[in-house]
Parts: sequence; C-alpha cells; structure tokens
Amino acid sequence: MIAEQIPALQVVLPLSAAPVCVFLRRPRVAWLITLVVTWASLAMALMLLLHTVRIGTISYLLGDWQAPWGIEYRIDMVNAFVLVIVTAIGSVVVPYARVSVEAEIPEARIYLFYTMYLLNLAGLLGIVITGDVFNLFVFLEISSLSSYVLISLGKDRRALTAAYRYLVMGTIGATFYIIGVGMMYMMTGSLNMVDLATLMPAVMTTKTIQVALAFLTVGLSLKLALFPLHVWLPNAYTYAPSTVSVFLAATGTKVAVYALLRIVFTVFGGVDLFSVSAAQDVLIALAATAMIGASATAIYQTNVKRVLAYSSLAQIGYMVIGISIATVTGLAGSIVHLFNHAMMKGGLFMALGCVFLRVGSVKLADMDGLARRMPLTMAAFVAGGLSIIGLPGSVGFISKWYLIQGALEKGWWPVAVIILVTSLLAVIYVWRIVEVAYFRPPRADAPAAKEAPLSMLVPTWILIGACYYFGIDATRTLDVAVGAAETLLGGLR
Repeated sequence: MIAEQIPALQVVLPLSAAPVCVFLRRPRVAWLITLVVTWASLAMALMLLLHTVRIGTISYLLGDWQAPWGIEYRIDMVNAFVLVIVTAIGSVVVPYARVSVEAEIPEARIYLFYTMYLLNLAGLLGIVITGDVFNLFVFLEISSLSSYVLISLGKDRRALTAAYRYLVMGTIGATFYIIGVGMMYMMTGSLNMVDLATLMPAVMTTKTIQVALAFLTVGLSLKLALFPLHVWLPNAYTYAPSTVSVFLAATGTKVAVYALLRIVFTVFGGVDLFSVSAAQDVLIALAATAMIGASATAIYQTNVKRVLAYSSLAQIGYMVIGISIATVTGLAGSIVHLFNHAMMKGGLFMALGCVFLRVGSVKLADMDGLARRMPLTMAAFVAGGLSIIGLPGSVGFISKWYLIQGALEKGWWPVAVIILVTSLLAVIYVWRIVEVAYFRPPRADAPAAKEAPLSMLVPTWILIGACYYFGIDATRTLDVAVGAAETLLGGLR
C-alpha cells in the first residue's frame, strides 16, 4: 500500500524530483515540478500528523531491518508537527517564488534554484523524520550544502561572502555534531535515538558522554544560530535572494531547534539532563543574551532584511528559553513558537520580497512613503510586525503568553521580565519601519513603485492571515504543542 510508504515518500519524493529539474533545465517546468512536489509533501505531512494524534507513534523500518540495527523513521506528535510546519512553508513559498526568482536570479540559473530548493526541503524533512542520530547528520549536510548554494545565487556579490561564511560555520557545526555522535556510539554501540535513551543512564556519568553532550550542543547551536554562534545568519538572510530568505528564515533554524529538542529530551531523556549537568543554566544565559542583544541590535539597522534577521536571533532565544524551562507549559510555548514564528517571519520576508521587486531595495532610506504606493504590501508587513511584538489576537501573543506562564511556574520572574522587555524593543524596531513607510513623504527621486503582483501578495497574506487565525483560535496548534511537550517529557517521568 502506498499509504504505508508515506514516511519514506516524505523524503524520497523531493529528493528524487531534484535531479529531474537538473536534467530538464527548463525554469517553468522546474517550478511546476517543485509546486506539485511541495504540495504533495504537505498532504503527506498532514496525514502523518492526523495519524499520530489519533492513533500514536509510527515506526517505519527501512529495508525491513529491525531497529536499532537498521535505520528507523520514527514519527510522533513532535516531529509530525514540525513536518507540517516545513511542508506548509515550502508549499506556500513556491507560488510566490515564480515572479520573485525570475526577477532576482539569472534565467540560466533558475533551474538550479529549484533543484537546490527541493534538496533543501528533502534534507529538512529527513532531519525531522529520522530516528537515527547519524542519519540526522546526513540530512543535516544535505540541507546545509543546498542552503549554501541558494544563498550564493543572490545578485549582490556579498551573497557569495555570506554563503562562504555560512559554509565555514556550518561545517564546524556539523563536525562538532558528528564528533558527539561518535563518542556516544563508542560508549553505547547504538545510533538509534530510542535505543540511546535506554542506554544513556548507565554511561551518563562518564567523561566521554559529558564531552559528547558538549559537542552535540555546540554543533546544533551553530546550526540554529544561538548567541554567540550566530555570526553567519544576518548576512545570509540579508544578501540571499528574497525567496531564499523567506524559506530559510521560516524553516532552517526551526528544524535545528527541533534537533536540539530531540537530543535533550529523547536521546538524553532517560537521565533528566538538566538535573545532572549545567546545560540548563548555560542555555538560559545564552538565550536571554540573544533575546536582549539581538532585539537591541535590530533597532539600529538600516537594512530591513537585517532588522528581521536580528529579530530572528531574538526569536530563537525565545525557543531556547522554552527548552530550558523543561515543563509542559514552557516546552509547549517553545514548540508552538516554531509554528508561529515560521508564519510571522515568512510573511514579513515575503512582504520585503514584494518591496524589493518594485523598489529594488529594502533599505529604510528607500522606503519613504512606500505605504501610499504599495498599501497591501505594507499593511501585511505591519500586521506581521504586530504579531512579532505580541499583540493580543496574534500568534506572537500566544507564544509569549505560554513562555511567560512557564517561567512563572518555575519561579523565574526575571525570565518573564526579559520576555516583556524584548517585546518592547520589538515595538521600537517595527515602529521605525512603520514611521518611514506611513509618516514620511516619498522622496522626489523615489521610483514609481506599484503594488506587487497577486502571485506574490496572495501567499504573503496567507501567512499573515494565518498569524491572526491561529492567534484567535489557537486550540488546534496548542493541543498539538501540549501533546508534543508531554511526549518529549515522557522520558523524564
């Protein structure tokens, strides 16, 4: 039955479609293939999520080799939810990409963009779905290598420098991660996540495992751009083509956060990691610094893509704070923020892509009075910005409410204060853009910009509209996030 092969098809479909785009080398055909594949992937991800909610965990054995000897794809409520996030963003981005990519990438390279896009999607889905720590490394490299190419396709020569810096940092992160995996294998003889969870308590006190934990944490922190290992991210988001910025900002770091969740609460779930190591204090300190430092830095940026890049660094801090709280409420806040931030930041970067298409720039100095010429685009940006701030009725409010609740449950009132303070900082950097676009007259030499095409506006408003639909009716996403948190914390009980 094809339905029984959905876990494998989730990865195989985009992975197989990528070389087809290379062989055909026709931009419109490559776009159409990507459109079909991404929406098929979303349908399969939704089926997997419904199955895990109604029936329970799925274990798919590749080649019928029994785990832990063979590779296992294991889907529970946690990664099923992340699969939906990645495929939903991937699906909405493709209709948006057609005009944007044609405007920003030379025609001779457009087929290469869609090839790398599909490889990146396959890598991200593989990271999420696998139940094997070495297989996770393989998919991590697939997604990383394709990301480097996607970023380098930008017309600005600084895109090459940004891609190179990301390559260096990403390679270091992957090396740290695989060293940690090797050390765990040396002590346990297993690579299966569930099997490792049963074996880890017996060896947790050894120096080898403690060093392995450090390598794994640093490696994944590089991938998710946690302060101070974030230096690759601002330039990568700023100089990449608009569509690449949308996709990477909405998916790449979220999947890396998911990988950290898996290591902490599945692989080390049997030992209550935070009670036997200093990992909790370290993560709290780094996350709080990221939230405050990145939010403050965003205020002084003159390029709006860079503003959103630093905003993303702060939002990563929110997610890591939720992991550090390590309660159902805190973890649910972190998990639902994966979904919420993907929609918010995806919609905001889409709005900037519309601006770049018509104005040729996303610098504040070139956006004077832009709301008069592109009212729908700037309205979408303002709505997304209000969600980042945490306006009641938006998804940003839901995430922060749960994170504050989780912090107060633990008696961590300083963490709750930091969340509130960084929300106020978000008001400042969002307002700077609103002031320029709405309250300044257009410059005399400003280009005669008109509204973006519907093929870009509709996907933008789908994500921005979702920010308020799931903010007003958050029952479904919160139910899944709470269930996912309980699944992760099951190993600690």
